[in-house]
Amino acid sequence: MKKYCLIVICFHLFFSANSQNTDVASKNFSNGFPIKDIDVLISKMSIEEKVGQMSQVDLGVIAVGDICNLKNPQQLDISKLETALNKYHVGSILNVGCGSGTISLENWKKIISAIQIKNQKSSNYPIPVIYGIDAIHGANYVMGATLFPQQIAQAATWNPQLVKSANEISAYETRAAGIPWNFSPVLDLGRQPLWSRFFETYGEDVCLAKSMAVEAISGLQSNVDNTYHVAACMKHFLGYSFSLSGHDRTPAWISDRELREYFLPTFQAAISVGAKTVMINSGEINGTPVHANYDILTKLLRDELKFTGVAVTDWEDIYKLVNVHHVAATKKEAVKMAIMAGIDMSMTPNDFEFNDLLIQLVKEGSIPQSRIDLSVKRILNLKKELGLFDNVVYLPSSYPDFGSKKFSDVSYNAASEAITLLKNNSNVLPLMNKDEKLFVCGPAANSLNLLNGAWTHTWQGVDDKYNTKGKLTILEALRANFTSVNYLQGTSLDSIIDVNACIAQAKNADKIIVCLGEIPCTEIPGNINDLTLPAVQLKLVDELSKLNKPIILVCCFNRPRIIHSIVNKADAIVYAYLPGDEGGRAIADCIAGIINPSGKLPFTYPKATNEIVHYDHKASEDLATDFSNNAYQPEFDFGFGMSYTHFTYSDFKVSSDTLLNNDSISISIKVTNDGKLNGKEVVQLYYKDIVASITPSVKKLVAFEKVDLNVGQSLIVNLKVTKSDFSFINKDLKRVTEEGTIELMLSDFKHAIYVK
Repeated sequence: MKKYCLIVICFHLFFSANSQNTDVASKNFSNGFPIKDIDVLISKMSIEEKVGQMSQVDLGVIAVGDICNLKNPQQLDISKLETALNKYHVGSILNVGCGSGTISLENWKKIISAIQIKNQKSSNYPIPVIYGIDAIHGANYVMGATLFPQQIAQAATWNPQLVKSANEISAYETRAAGIPWNFSPVLDLGRQPLWSRFFETYGEDVCLAKSMAVEAISGLQSNVDNTYHVAACMKHFLGYSFSLSGHDRTPAWISDRELREYFLPTFQAAISVGAKTVMINSGEINGTPVHANYDILTKLLRDELKFTGVAVTDWEDIYKLVNVHHVAATKKEAVKMAIMAGIDMSMTPNDFEFNDLLIQLVKEGSIPQSRIDLSVKRILNLKKELGLFDNVVYLPSSYPDFGSKKFSDVSYNAASEAITLLKNNSNVLPLMNKDEKLFVCGPAANSLNLLNGAWTHTWQGVDDKYNTKGKLTILEALRANFTSVNYLQGTSLDSIIDVNACIAQAKNADKIIVCLGEIPCTEIPGNINDLTLPAVQLKLVDELSKLNKPIILVCCFNRPRIIHSIVNKADAIVYAYLPGDEGGRAIADCIAGIINPSGKLPFTYPKATNEIVHYDHKASEDLATDFSNNAYQPEFDFGFGMSYTHFTYSDFKVSSDTLLNNDSISISIKVTNDGKLNGKEVVQLYYKDIVASITPSVKKLVAFEKVDLNVGQSLIVNLKVTKSDFSFINKDLKRVTEEGTIELMLSDFKHAIYVK
C-alpha cells in the first residue's frame, strides 16, 4: 500500500472537566534517549515507572461523562488522568469507557491525543501509552467504520486472501482512530459449538484455521508500520474454547497431547509470522488456571515456541485467581503467581491495586527486578515497533478510504463468499422472477443486530441505536431486488407474535422466506444449555410448511443451532452465519441469483444437541448401535456447501507414490464448470493415515484452494504436500511423521502414497 504523506498537526483539544486546552505537537517521548537504547531507558526507570508499564486500565477510570453521548461526549478528567499517569505511570489504556457505543473518529483522536500530551509531562522518562481495543470484525467501536462478517463466516469463505484484506482494512480504520493495538484475532479452535464465542473462531479444523490465522495476522500487522497497521493479539492462549460444559470460562479437561494436536497449531502458525501480542485464557485447564500456569506461559510459549512479544491478561483475570479459581488466598499472592508464571501486562481495568501490590512484591524481594525488566522490555519494544515514540498525529486526509465504498465492497464480497447453501430441492433457488410474490418473516428478517452479532458497536451488540446508517436488513435488500415482498415479523426470538397472521399472509405468496436468528451475545451472557433452536422459531416453520408452498430458510446464527426437525420442511437452506453490515444485501443477492453461493462449512453441523462428532473423528466413532459403520451422520458435513452451478473433477494425478525426507508431492486435478452459471469452487484435499501409533482420524484436511470458473471453463488446480503435513503428536508429546501408507482423497478420487 502506498503510504500517504504524514503531516504533523497542531490543534486544540477540549479534554478536561475544567475545560482546559492542550496543544498537540510532535515530540519524542524518549526524552533524550535514542529509541534503540531501550535497555538504557529501563536502567533509568524507577520500579514504580516499570510497574506502570505493566498495568492497563479502562478509559472510564480516567474520564467523566458518557463517551457514547454524541452531543456531550465523555471527557478526560484532569485529576484522574494525573493520578494514572503521574502517580502510577500507567502504560496502557483500553476499551470505550462506558462499555458500549461507537465513538466518532474525531472524538477518538481527541481522547487519545490528549492522553499522550498529558503523558509527556508525567515523569522523568515519559513513555507513550499504548491504547488497545476489541476491533473484532472491523473497527466496531469507531463510528462509520467498515464491519465485516464475524470470524466463523470469514472461515466459511475458504479464502485466506479475502480474510487478509478484511484484516488490513480493520487495521487501517482502527489506526485512523489513533488506536495501535487490536485484541484480535481469536485463534481458539471451534470444536465445542455450545460455546458462546464459537462465532469468533475460524472453525473446527486445524488446517483451515491455521491458514486463516496466518493471513489475519499478516493483514493486521504487515509487521508493522506506524501508519496503517496495528499490533495483533492472539486470543486466548491456550485451550479456552473447549470447556467441558460448553459454558464460557468454565473448566477444560484437555490432555497434553490433544492440546498440542488441536489447540496449539493456530498460535504456533501466528507466532511464526510475527504476531506481536497474546491474550491469555481466562479459564483453567486440568485444574490449573492458565494465568498461573508457568508450564504454558513460560515453558511452552516462551521457551518452546520462542514468542518474544507481550502477554496480556484478560479482564481482571489475575484477581480471579483469588475470587473465582481460589488458588490464591490474597490478591498479592495472585499477582506474584501470575507475574512469575509469565504475564507481562495486567488488564486490571478498574483500579490501581495491581500496581501497589506488584511494587510491594518487588521491594520486598518476592519478585526479582530482573523479571520486571523482562516484561517492561517486551512492552517498550512493542511501542517502538508501533512507532508510538514518534507521537505523530495524522490529518484525516491520511486515511481517505476510511468507511469508503471500496472497503464496504470487500465486506460485501466476504459476506457473499461466506454464504453456504445447505439445501436446494428442485433448484428452488435462485429466484429469477423478480415479480414473484414473496412472504418474509422471522426474527432475523429486519434486524442488523442479528446479522452482526456481538462486538458490534456494543459489547453484546443488542442496541439498535448504534447501527451503521444506510446498511440494509435482509427485508430491505429483498425489497430492492423484488417487486412484491410482504413482511410480518411473525416471531420474535423467544415468542410467537401471531402465527395465524403469518399463515394468512403467506397464503397469497409464491415463496416463503423465513429468517431464523439467534440473539447477539458473547462470553458468559451468551451461555445456553441447549443447541436446539428456540421452539417458537421451529414452530413457525412447522406451521408455514402446512401451506405446501416452497419455504426458504435463512439462518443467521452464532453457532450451529439444531434445526433437524425443520430441515425436511424447507426447500432451501441458506446459511449466512453472522455476515455483518453487508450481510442483508449479500443474502438477498444470493436469493436473487445475483451472486452464486460458494461458502463451505468450517465446522461439522450436528443433527442433535448431544451428537457433537467432528469430521476428523476416529474410526471407533463410526460404529452404530446395529454394529454397522454408519454412526457418523451429521446434519451437514464439514466442508459441505452447494452451488447454483455444477463442477466436475477429472484427471486426478499424483506426482509420486513415495514421499521421502524433505521432498514434496504435487497433486493435480482438473476442475470444470459444466453448469449454467459462473461460480467458485473450493478444492479440498484430505488424507487418511492407514496405520499410526496414535489412532488416526478417518480423514483430515491437508490442503485446499478456492477457484473461480466461468461457465464451460476448466482449470488445473495444483496442490502440494510434504512429510510434515502428515505429522501428529505422539504419546511422548513430539510431533512426528511415521513411516507408512497415506491415502489421499480429493472429491471421489483416492490414491495411496508411501511415506518414508
